[in-house]
Amino acid sequence: MTLDVPEWAADAATDLPYPLIFCTVSGAHLYGFASIDSDLDLRAAHVLPIAEVVGLRTGPETLQRGGVRDGVELDVVSHDLLKFARLLNSRNGYVLEQLLSPLVVVTSPLHAALAELAPGLITRHHAHHYLGFSHSQEKLYAKGGELKPALYTLRVLLTGIHLMRTGSLETDLRVLGADVAYVADLIAAKREAEHGPFPAGAAERLAADIPRLRAELEAARDASPLPDKPSADAVTALHDLIVQTRLS
Repeated sequence: MTLDVPEWAADAATDLPYPLIFCTVSGAHLYGFASIDSDLDLRAAHVLPIAEVVGLRTGPETLQRGGVRDGVELDVVSHDLLKFARLLNSRNGYVLEQLLSPLVVVTSPLHAALAELAPGLITRHHAHHYLGFSHSQEKLYAKGGELKPALYTLRVLLTGIHLMRTGSLETDLRVLGADVAYVADLIAAKREAEHGPFPAGAAERLAADIPRLRAELEAARDASPLPDKPSADAVTALHDLIVQTRLS
C-alpha cells in the first residue's frame, strides 16, 4: 500500500463475515488523485461456504459496508467468487481494475490465480466499458463543472486507450496523463480539496481533449490486437477454479 492508504484498511476488510479472496483499493486513491477528504473505496471478493450456495438459504452475492473511521468515509464492496468471476468474464473493466489493483490490502493464492487468468479474459470489447463510463462522468462534469468527474473522464478514456493498444492495464492518471500538460495541475487542485476550483485555462483544454480522446479510444478499439472474445482456455480455467474452490 502507499502512504495515502491508512494502515487500518486491512482491519476494515477482514470485518466482512466471509473469507476474503482479496481486498484492494479502488477509486481516487488507485487513480492517483485522492484528495485530503477523499473516501476510501475498498473492493473485494469473498467465498461463500458450500451450505450457502447449494441450500435453500443462500448467502449474499454482494456485501456492502460503510461508515467513518479516523475521519475517513469508508466504502467496502465485496462479491462472492462466482459473481466476481461472471463479471470478470463480461468485459467489465471495473472488476478487472479491482483484481489487478497494485494497492493490495488482503491477498491469497486464489487472488494470484485469478490475476494470472486475467490477461486471457481481456478483449477489445472492454472499450465499451470505458466509453460508457466516460459518457456518464462527462455528464456529471457538464452538470456541476467539478474537478472529480473531469478527472474521472480523463482517466477512463486514457485507461481504455492504453488497454486497447497494449493489452495491459494502467489506472494511474499521473502516469497516463504525463504528457498532458494541465493534468498535473488538475491533480494538484483535487488533492487540496474534493470540490476545489479549476486551474486557469483547464476547462477550455478539457472541452477540446475529451472528444479527441474518445475518438482515439474508438480508433484504438477498432485497431486493437486484442481478441473479440476471451480465451477458451482462460474461461475453462476460471470455471475449474470456481469448482475446485467450492469443493474444497
